[in-house]
Amino acid sequence: MYLRDWIQPAVSAAARWAVLAPLCLTVALPVMADAAGYSDMIIDANSGAVLHATNIDEPRFPASLAKMMTLYIVFDMIEKHRLSLDTKLVISAYDASAQPTKLGLKEGESIVLSDAIKAIVTASANDVARAIAENLAGDEEKFAKYMTWQAHKLGMKHTTFRNASGLPDSEQTTTARDYVTLSLHLYDDFPEHFKVFKTAYFNYGRARYRNHNGLLFNFQGSDGIKTGYTRVSGFNLAASVHRGGKHVIGVIFGGRSVGDRNQRMRALLTAGLAKGSTQRTRIPPKVEPQVAANALAKPKPVAVAAVVKPKAKDTLGALIAKTVPKAAAEPTPAEPSDTPAAQDPAQTADSSPEINAPGPFHVQIGAYPSDGEARLKLGAALGSAKTVLAGHTPVSIVYNASSKVWYRARFAGFERPAADQTCATLKAKHFECIVMRAD
Repeated sequence: MYLRDWIQPAVSAAARWAVLAPLCLTVALPVMADAAGYSDMIIDANSGAVLHATNIDEPRFPASLAKMMTLYIVFDMIEKHRLSLDTKLVISAYDASAQPTKLGLKEGESIVLSDAIKAIVTASANDVARAIAENLAGDEEKFAKYMTWQAHKLGMKHTTFRNASGLPDSEQTTTARDYVTLSLHLYDDFPEHFKVFKTAYFNYGRARYRNHNGLLFNFQGSDGIKTGYTRVSGFNLAASVHRGGKHVIGVIFGGRSVGDRNQRMRALLTAGLAKGSTQRTRIPPKVEPQVAANALAKPKPVAVAAVVKPKAKDTLGALIAKTVPKAAAEPTPAEPSDTPAAQDPAQTADSSPEINAPGPFHVQIGAYPSDGEARLKLGAALGSAKTVLAGHTPVSIVYNASSKVWYRARFAGFERPAADQTCATLKAKHFECIVMRAD
């Protein structure tokens, strides 16, 4: 029984936005704007006081910070004895085709979960994140739905996940407030596992991977947690620091560079530590018992049957939580189908940049002011040049320019020579075309 057999996603991508009103103690630092959209939030993990906040409820792209939720689910399964650190994850062709950064594992290889966790913490390995998703849920789409459900259960009402790695997807969004919430939950719910985020180096095979979080090496008291970057997200960072009995957690989205992001985080954390409390007065929120996701939006409680302990012969997919809900009193309204209309070429474009054909290059046929226009152009190109575009997923990728949002119309999964040849064909058919390295 896989995760997909019982999880029903609770909330669509257009989930209701919750409004919180924490007491803010403002640090006198300038607000920074960035093409990707800038946000930050600093919280005193001892008292719960918000020490600094900028655009904390504005939607942002998590990039590899998505892996924090992937690991939250892994830690939860370990604590419930449905996974162990010795569990082996088998690599599929889809896992192996992930874009860098990655370990470079081949189809059919396996990696034990303890190494998989460290590979994500240090190297932010996309192939390993995909392997976790596929081995636990059957496929990454189902795992991402579970990630979203879990996020909403933790109070991350502004967050929607579309994959386990954080690779670009225009519908995968979150906020600084939500990521402070997740950071606190990782620390509160799994104190022993949280220590892994401080791993400075990870040795695997003949390679040695250095943690991407530079603060671990040059900021006293740093103990994690995760970096992230894509072109559309900017340079992201969630950071935790203990110093002098104080504990401060910060999140930044949309830094202009690694150096810019780290310098600003150091300044924000330093200011936060100066105001922070040495007394632990914050009471961690209690996570409600696991229930079916389709019951989350209902005011009536849903009875939950006892957890079924896995048998030795169970597949890895069966090792994930087997909490079996009784039927809810009211039927859950069916979510709108996202299956494209067969006769509408504009709907052939997928907003997720997962690819059918491997390759690190995209063919871009323009940037447009709306997702609909980008999809129309992609549909037109597919109709005109189906032969050269076969097997290459059409994607509409959001790009936040300084003054407005653009949607880049691309076909994914090319090697450079094939991309150049495809562009030449498209130009001959009067399409604008350039070759771009995948975000």
